[in-house]
Amino acid sequence: MPILEREPLTYLVSSLRGVGQVDLQPQLLTGAFILAGLWAAGWRTGLFATLGTLISTAAAYAFDVDRGSISQGLQGYSGCLTGIALVTFLGHHVATYILTVVGCVVCTVLTATLAVLAKPYGLTPLTAPFCLVSGVMVLGAPSFARIWHGAPAPAANPTVGDTGITFSDLWHAFFTNVSQIFLVNSWYVGLIMLVGLACAGVRVVLAAALGSIAGIVAAWALGAPTAQIADGIYGYNAVLVAIAVGAVFLAGTPWNAGYALFGAALSTGLTAAITSLFKPFHGHTFTWPFILTTWALMAAVPLLPRLRPAPAG
Repeated sequence: MPILEREPLTYLVSSLRGVGQVDLQPQLLTGAFILAGLWAAGWRTGLFATLGTLISTAAAYAFDVDRGSISQGLQGYSGCLTGIALVTFLGHHVATYILTVVGCVVCTVLTATLAVLAKPYGLTPLTAPFCLVSGVMVLGAPSFARIWHGAPAPAANPTVGDTGITFSDLWHAFFTNVSQIFLVNSWYVGLIMLVGLACAGVRVVLAAALGSIAGIVAAWALGAPTAQIADGIYGYNAVLVAIAVGAVFLAGTPWNAGYALFGAALSTGLTAAITSLFKPFHGHTFTWPFILTTWALMAAVPLLPRLRPAPAG
């Protein structure tokens, strides 16, 4: 990969943008704050997020992917999430490093595959490569003795009737909805990431904040367990939908804003449905609710005249 030798700064900048592209933002400061938040969450999370992004970006250079796509970070974000997912669910072992390399290269290939398949419909892969690669690897890991080192300690399972909510639950949920996009349950990490999103513009951070609120309200209205609301389990997909639909793919109009918040609330209900669907075979929800909701909403836009796509470029 000659470019890594000739232009190491370009490679590093592209990789840093890849971290921000998890939240659909290519700004360097956004990526820097998000990466700082991931390292604040723990050195393993920060390390594997960094490795995953670097590996996927390097693979894109090796495959001679369009340089514009690489420079905007569009080849690194699935690798970032994949690295985090693998160390979170498989633990810190030599095998995890090897799987991260393989998984992140596959993410680059699948990003191209899904881009081709989605192009006729005017859609993008979003985080689907991450969901597919991480889902398959984590699900298959217990079958291989050199990979599987035991499951992580199970989280408490709140009862369905536990729906009382306090102010502490609300503000924790507001911030952890942002950090859970990266599988991190930490309000202060979410705060750091929101600062990064603010660097991308008022509209972006406002969409993230309103999406988080929409996720909280929808989850509470549906009667989701309070502990899971506070931990961001029901709100992180809502944040992503709000950013994608409300601040990236559609223009800034009242109709588009309402459509984005409608989608954010929908993704909250879909989170429960997909979690239940995956539960019998120990699968993981990841960002599937965000992907499916955003694809459905954006595919409908050409036949909904009230909605206006964002200007090209």
